[in-house]
Amino acid sequence: MIFSICFAMLFAKIKKYKISYLFSSWTFYPIIVFTIIIFILQFSVFIGDYNFIKYASLIKTANLFTFLIPLFFYKQYNTGLIGSAFIIIGTLLNKFVMAQNNGKMPVYPSLSYLTGYFKPNAIIEANDNIHIMGNENTAWKILTDYIDVGFSILSIGDLFIHFFALLVIYQTIKVLNKKYNTNGNLQSTRVS
Repeated sequence: MIFSICFAMLFAKIKKYKISYLFSSWTFYPIIVFTIIIFILQFSVFIGDYNFIKYASLIKTANLFTFLIPLFFYKQYNTGLIGSAFIIIGTLLNKFVMAQNNGKMPVYPSLSYLTGYFKPNAIIEANDNIHIMGNENTAWKILTDYIDVGFSILSIGDLFIHFFALLVIYQTIKVLNKKYNTNGNLQSTRVS
């Protein structure tokens, strides 16, 4: 989700919003905490420690739930509906490709080999019961994990899910900018 947060901030900056307001809101900090936890998990995989892989799914789900905090606190219900549609689409795409591949998500690492994040026997060592190496027998390759960013390998479904995070962060920045008056004082952090 780190890319989603960074892209949301970049897009907000391009739109001339002050991203510093985001850091004045307590609702952003649970997101930061879980993003740091996920970063630590990814780093542990990078150094060959796969002990935490069994908790990755739970932590990623909890991370998604942290994005609900600003949605509800700032009453961004439309953003929540749009974002949930992206999560549903992404989840369905991932479940579909897994169903076509005996309940497993095929992985096609490329850049991760160069960065050292992915090693040839990583899937066997990780033993996460979800991923397998992609091969010539893989069905629906376009929907598998092939978008390699060097420290994570994503599917198109994952991108839909990550778009939810981008949308929430961007809209939160937008709401916070609307709540600040011309003097830069926070009038009210809660949208009426």
